[in-house]
Amino acid sequence: MTHVSVVGCGNMGGALVSGLSRTGAYDVTAIDLDPDALEAVADDADRTTDDIAVAREADIVVLAVKPTVVDAVLADLDLRTDQSLVTIAAGVSRKHVAARTDATVVRIMPNLAAETGDMAAAATETGITDEVREMLDAVGEFAEIDEEYMDISTAVNGSGPAFAFYLIDAMKQAGIDGGLEPEQAETLAAQTFKGAAETVLRDERNVSELIDAVCSPNGTTIEGMEVLWDSDADTAVAEAVTAAERRSAELADQFNDE
Repeated sequence: MTHVSVVGCGNMGGALVSGLSRTGAYDVTAIDLDPDALEAVADDADRTTDDIAVAREADIVVLAVKPTVVDAVLADLDLRTDQSLVTIAAGVSRKHVAARTDATVVRIMPNLAAETGDMAAAATETGITDEVREMLDAVGEFAEIDEEYMDISTAVNGSGPAFAFYLIDAMKQAGIDGGLEPEQAETLAAQTFKGAAETVLRDERNVSELIDAVCSPNGTTIEGMEVLWDSDADTAVAEAVTAAERRSAELADQFNDE
């Protein structure tokens, strides 16, 4: 069984602890100085501790701390050359982390759906190992990218869940306005997005072809799609992604300037 230590058990670190634990294939140690953070993941982790030294015993170490404390944490991490260090600190380059540890470093940008095994993540091509690939596969889907595209990945899959929640809520509200109960509308809207996403991932047809498959001539779907095609909805989504990408780059520049 692969031993994973997660250093930093906030939202993202906690999601990974929960997701990995639920697979039954990982022995997970949660490490944090905050007792409340450890308490929040205590039911999922195999063990919790505030002693960062135990990370040296793991096969994979996940660094899930705020960018401002990365250097301080790395100074206390004494890792072996045969360990993998997976960093998810936003804006902190792989090169910066690799210069401060003996472990093999890969940078990733995951999202909170790791908790349910539905994570979307980007991982740098440099530094990734088969062991890390298996870990990412265990909690969702991932793409290997050149690190120069990490800002756009942060926008698409890191910030993307919030954009998806917004659209789900819009569909939910339309259902409520049409007479559905809130719980009914939420179930139908959320499950529809989930099913549509799974179809995109599993079906060999592209998105345009899938839209055509749902749109029967003179049917209800084509009537609704005509409204979307005539709107600026796609532009608004693209602008949201661009704004998030721009902010990711700004945060990276701030870190590099410090």
